[in-house]
Amino acid sequence: MRDHARDFGLSFSKHANYMIAERNITKDEVLDIILSGEIIEEYSEQRYGPCFLIYGRTTSKRHLHVACSLLSRVRIITIYEPDPDRWMEYRVRK
Repeated sequence: MRDHARDFGLSFSKHANYMIAERNITKDEVLDIILSGEIIEEYSEQRYGPCFLIYGRTTSKRHLHVACSLLSRVRIITIYEPDPDRWMEYRVRK
């Protein structure tokens, strides 16, 4: 997936674009998380093909989850800051 993102770029759903604008996240930060983050969940049978939840930290040390699918391009479905009350160390659901 990382090679796919690097070679073909990212596409963003309307919802992902909304979340980026609302939470002041840059598309470069999203790409950095895709390229260097950790896949913490995989969903093989989804509407948009294989999907992944990736955890990473921005250069400003902000914790983010990026949900994406892999088809011809890496499609960003949503981005959010994980709630520490619902995630252990931002990686495992409580």
